[in-house]
Amino acid sequence: MFDPKAIDDIANRLAGAIPPGLNNLKDDLEKTFQAILQGALGKLDLVTREEFEVQKMVLAKTRSKLEDLEKKVSEMEKNFLPKSER
Repeated sequence: MFDPKAIDDIANRLAGAIPPGLNNLKDDLEKTFQAILQGALGKLDLVTREEFEVQKMVLAKTRSKLEDLEKKVSEMEKNFLPKSER
């Protein structure tokens, strides 16, 4: 799922953007930001970069095989179908 360290980093950056006059609320807001981010990101159907890269390679391989098959079918059609049926 989503890296907890990344959520903490985003929450820290959000808390860092709080005006200096509200520093007494900073810790509470940071915890609230973390909870909101974890909840929102937890609802998303996300995959890891590694899973994405694996699927990208599978898709590229499948696309290549499909293109090869399309060429073969085209050649077979040229060789076996009369010109009127192509």
